[in-house]
Amino acid sequence: MSATLTEAPVTPDVTRSGQHGVRVPDRELRVVGADVTVPLNDGRRVPYANFDYAASAPCLEAVHEAITRALPYYSSVHRGAGYASQVTTAAYEKARETVRAFLGAWRRASVVFTRNTTDAMNLLAHALPAGTTVVVFETEHHATLLPWKNVVRLPAPASPLEAVAAADRALAQAPTGPRLLVVTAASNVTGELWPLRELAETAHRNGARIAVDAAQHVPHRPLDMTALGLDYVAFSGHKLYAPFGAGVLAGRSDWLRAAAPYLKGGGASASVEDRGDTTRWQAEPEARHEAGTPNVLGVIALAAACEALAATGWDSLVEHEERLLARLRSGLARVPGVRELTLWDERHPRVGIVSFTVEGWNARDVALTLSGEYGIGVRDGKFCAHPFVRHLLASAENGEGCQDGQSTAVRASFGIGSTEEHVDRLLAALTRLTSEPRG
Repeated sequence: MSATLTEAPVTPDVTRSGQHGVRVPDRELRVVGADVTVPLNDGRRVPYANFDYAASAPCLEAVHEAITRALPYYSSVHRGAGYASQVTTAAYEKARETVRAFLGAWRRASVVFTRNTTDAMNLLAHALPAGTTVVVFETEHHATLLPWKNVVRLPAPASPLEAVAAADRALAQAPTGPRLLVVTAASNVTGELWPLRELAETAHRNGARIAVDAAQHVPHRPLDMTALGLDYVAFSGHKLYAPFGAGVLAGRSDWLRAAAPYLKGGGASASVEDRGDTTRWQAEPEARHEAGTPNVLGVIALAAACEALAATGWDSLVEHEERLLARLRSGLARVPGVRELTLWDERHPRVGIVSFTVEGWNARDVALTLSGEYGIGVRDGKFCAHPFVRHLLASAENGEGCQDGQSTAVRASFGIGSTEEHVDRLLAALTRLTSEPRG
């Protein structure tokens, strides 16, 4: 049973399963498990309010159905002569075209399937030409902060304009040779959208390329690589309502084609002679960097999610999310002791991710209390973005406690299947929590 997202006019609606959703005429998106109940500390069970989409989003019913259809024909890919193998190979390769269209990538862009965004960024780091200088902000997720060798790390910019200016300076001052600017599309901590078009123009003006972590962007907004001028994009299926362990690195082929295989093994090799002493590797990036039996079902799931989101259309999905986001942020601002973490102006566009602190409360205790007493799932910690979270906590009015590096925050993230009732329950729980004496 599931919650529903469906098209304009966007108004609260009760689906057949009793869950609130958003109505979209003739089309609907549902997530598996939207009406699941969870136990509380007192033994009661309540409907689960999932605010941990930024870690792993629930599975779309359309994705579940695609996997169910594919399973009877599940087989090896690329070299099998049997009918099931041919069907599976066709589905696997069609998925590349689906992803390419979903990203608005140019026709000759490579689409390499990986395990997730972290794997994709490490593949790109492996493929960089020798001596490449990488420019990255400290605001990045560890997946895009850590894989690089020759790296220039920039401090958190005070504004989008400062981000562009800082990238411009760093790229202009970088040593002669290949250069790569690595940025997030949407922060996994604050949800804030980064100025991709301007950053891409800046990179290209300096003779550099740009790689974008789109893991938190593509579940919430459309992304057009060609229109924005992006050289590389990485994202994960498990954040895109396809929780079956697949990811993507899409972009220019030349560096990927020239690099040694990311993994050496079957599929990556075109021929092996002299008992393995002489190996000729596949020329095209997809075969070259996808050694071994691939995650066929994960790729089919990811493509099904891309198809479902594209077919539904983004306007209603964005409107639904922005309404919930405004409700949550305005409500948090009224809860005593709660402070939202934000890098830029509070009016800056963002996706459905909000991180905050609660005065007098450890973030872990907040998360455990919300779960055990209210059936609400949030994330606590530094969200695999430790330098950024430390920066935000140190900037907060109640951030002195970050001096020991141990302070953390609470993150609420949402998407398809989230409802106004979920938001109101979270706000009511926080209001009650902050009114309780501590210790």
